[in-house]
Amino acid sequence: MREMGSAASVGNPHISGTVPHQHRRENAVDALRGFALLGILVVNAGAFSSTYYGSGLSDPFHAQALDRMVRALVTMGFETKFYLLFSFLFGYSFVLQMDSAERAGAAFVPRFVRRLVGLALLGLAHGWLLFAGDILLTYAMLGAALLLLRGLPPRGALLLAGGLVVGTAGGWAALAWLESMAPTPWDVATIHAQAQQAAQAYRHSALETIAQRGRDMAQGMWFVLVFIQAPCALAMFLVGMVVAREAAIARWMARPRHLQRAMAWCIPAGLAGGVCMAWAQGGGAAMPLHVGMASMALNLLMAPVLAAGYLASMLWVFLQPWGRIGLALLAPAGRMALSNYLLQSLVGALVFTAYGAKLVGQVPPAVVLSGCVALYAAQLAWSRWWLSAHAYGPAEWLLRAITLWHWPAWRGR
Repeated sequence: MREMGSAASVGNPHISGTVPHQHRRENAVDALRGFALLGILVVNAGAFSSTYYGSGLSDPFHAQALDRMVRALVTMGFETKFYLLFSFLFGYSFVLQMDSAERAGAAFVPRFVRRLVGLALLGLAHGWLLFAGDILLTYAMLGAALLLLRGLPPRGALLLAGGLVVGTAGGWAALAWLESMAPTPWDVATIHAQAQQAAQAYRHSALETIAQRGRDMAQGMWFVLVFIQAPCALAMFLVGMVVAREAAIARWMARPRHLQRAMAWCIPAGLAGGVCMAWAQGGGAAMPLHVGMASMALNLLMAPVLAAGYLASMLWVFLQPWGRIGLALLAPAGRMALSNYLLQSLVGALVFTAYGAKLVGQVPPAVVLSGCVALYAAQLAWSRWWLSAHAYGPAEWLLRAITLWHWPAWRGR
């Protein structure tokens, strides 16, 4: 999961010892987006590879110790974390787009509305044709809310962001308490039947694959987006907007020790929520439903903390002499993150559904994770090669055309 399209392209991906600090800071924003692509890929690959994903039950076909260990690793370190980092960058880029419109002497609101429309159309196509867990449409709708909230002062925006996260986590905690008062038994038979029916549909034909995506969105994906991702994503939009307006990334990169302290505090605290979530999910049907809800509440509360730890870690890495290599590798992928996101879904659909190899439910989690690393490495190389001759990624070029309402340059460095 997942914001790629609205990110502005900033900086030059080429890093050398003579590049000014300002350019390194700008490249750091793109590189952060490129780093987040890996987390998005790992999480989405789990949904592609098993129809038990998000069901509350472990996939019985992948019940070996290594399978459980890999799933726990993904839950602890990736799920509900990396889309927050993308959301933060969406809000950050929102301010860059306002500045760009002002420099061009253009009205920002019509521009941004066209961008949101383009993002929504891409999201609809992506959700129905490639991946039911699409978040682009959600980002488009939340972008409209961000547009209305752009006049908030920094303190008000941060208070609202905190309220959204705490309120969402508190809502899940309240549900857990209510559920504990009158526990609901797991309907294991129904869950298994739905998962197996979905797997059969994804292997049957391309048309049945598309129909199953519609059923997935209707049965559960929208619930996840509305009651888990949307409020937390909007919160991170607001935080990113404030950080961009306050030029905070430049200040953070000027204080490496502050970044180290943030890493030392945020990563262990954030992982604690992920550990609880992984423990609850690992229990499968034996774990009471209210325990899973309570672990979700804690995870939602601590996921932004872990995302902040990742942010501080990457900024600190980019400041190191050896970190310039990572900066140069990641920044091009971040500049065309929307194209890379859609490509990840296309590969997932070709590998796991009737579009191609029909391997859903047949690939162990460790192999899926290895495939993610290989695909991500290929995307880093492809992004660098593509941007050596093109101004934007293919999807970014299309979205920019809709935003500006004219065809931008296709080729050019």
